[in-house]
Amino acid sequence: MSTAPFAPFDLCIIGAGPGGFAGAMRAVDAGRRVCLIEADEIGGTGVKWGALASKTMWELAKDYAVAAKRDRGYRCRDLQVSYSAVRATVMTAIEEKQQQMRRQLAVFAEGRRTAPGSIAYLQGRGRLAGDDRVAIALNDGTEREIRADNILIVTGSKPRRFAHIPVDQQRIFDSDGILDLQRFPPRLMIIGAGVTGCEYATIFSNFGQTKVFLVDHQEMILPYEDTDVSAFVSRNLEHSGVTILHSARLRDIDQNSDHLEVALDFADGNETVVAVDAVLISIGRDPNTRGLGLASAGIVPDAAGFLDCDADCRVRGRIYAAGDVTHRPALVNMAVMESRHAVKHMFRLPTRPLSFPNMSTVMFFNPAVAAVGLNEKGCRQRGLTYRVATYTNALLPRAIAMRATRGFVKIIVSDDDQQKILGMRAAGPQVSSTIMTIALLIDQDMDVREVVGSMFPHPTMSEVIQECLRLLMGKSIYKPEAFPDHLTIRRWHPTP
Repeated sequence: MSTAPFAPFDLCIIGAGPGGFAGAMRAVDAGRRVCLIEADEIGGTGVKWGALASKTMWELAKDYAVAAKRDRGYRCRDLQVSYSAVRATVMTAIEEKQQQMRRQLAVFAEGRRTAPGSIAYLQGRGRLAGDDRVAIALNDGTEREIRADNILIVTGSKPRRFAHIPVDQQRIFDSDGILDLQRFPPRLMIIGAGVTGCEYATIFSNFGQTKVFLVDHQEMILPYEDTDVSAFVSRNLEHSGVTILHSARLRDIDQNSDHLEVALDFADGNETVVAVDAVLISIGRDPNTRGLGLASAGIVPDAAGFLDCDADCRVRGRIYAAGDVTHRPALVNMAVMESRHAVKHMFRLPTRPLSFPNMSTVMFFNPAVAAVGLNEKGCRQRGLTYRVATYTNALLPRAIAMRATRGFVKIIVSDDDQQKILGMRAAGPQVSSTIMTIALLIDQDMDVREVVGSMFPHPTMSEVIQECLRLLMGKSIYKPEAFPDHLTIRRWHPTP
């Protein structure tokens, strides 16, 4: 193993996914010398198998579903789709993003920069060899050891698997291998009804080539969400032809020459066997912390492999962690925020404490669902008194024009004089943009009255936010007395 004779790096980052890449660039902004290590491909899961790949598929499936509609004043006579063509488009999108990342790494490569701040990008598997050393098994078969004043672990996660079910990525897939499909399976069973499972159920049902079975081990999908949100998503999936099997657990998969027989056990004691052509296992993700040499730096992960961090993402000494390897939500935007914060903290750059009340996420269903802040379950668990208003898209001019009136906005505010915005759930077109208005309001700790007087553009989906807030104040243009099925307002107080 060769040991570099030159001065130690200011920072070594293990993992070049979205979080690691963002952390590296923030360190370059500060004029630091960075070593960025990636065992697989630049962009990690967030680009190759995760968010970018699945959302590209989702966009293609959404477009196909719209083209197949018969209520638009037009009709496609010869609408065809092949999985190989879909896959090729997805791979093009992946390569575009990877090429952008490679281009930037080349610009800031060590030895090519005259200004302060550089990145040495090494392709290989890194592991800790002490508090300030990282050993790298390079992909060319050689080994190298480097020293760094700071280390940031952003190695992401991998799909969780059943111990008794082999994933061959031929007929039994996980989310990292679903692109290996050769064609649309006539029948697909998805095990796991969390966000990823529901997103792939949406994708395959939208393409209209596959009968989808979605297995949920609980009574309702998305159990962490409020009942109205879960029920809304369930209805839309079922409307798209998805069969949801609630309170069911996978017992076994029998592989026959031309199909799979999936045995399920139900909570009420019943059982069934469903014949399908492919199975997607989507039961969560596990952190990529094995083989990192954590013990050599005195770091002990928890039983599930996660790393415990303080409020500044520090694990121990000058070693930090961000993204899926921590206990925080496994989201790309979370990994990016944590990585950038960790870099600012380690180099004593101006920063403010990490805060997550305005953490937003988008679930790409049909239609999409966005979330920020607390839902009603969260408020009740905290014993918060609140008021909640729901305004459906059926009354929104932009949604009517788009012929996309399925959906709603639901805003929760504190039931006091301040009327602070606690959270929001939104379903429908363009919710990924709509949600950011409320995220900003939560971040700025603003109350309802500071928003309702603003002028929103018309016709836009964002107008629903203003009208929903007006509804909370009793000043909405459309009234619940006239539209009780579309406009509701409730309050909840903890029981004394």
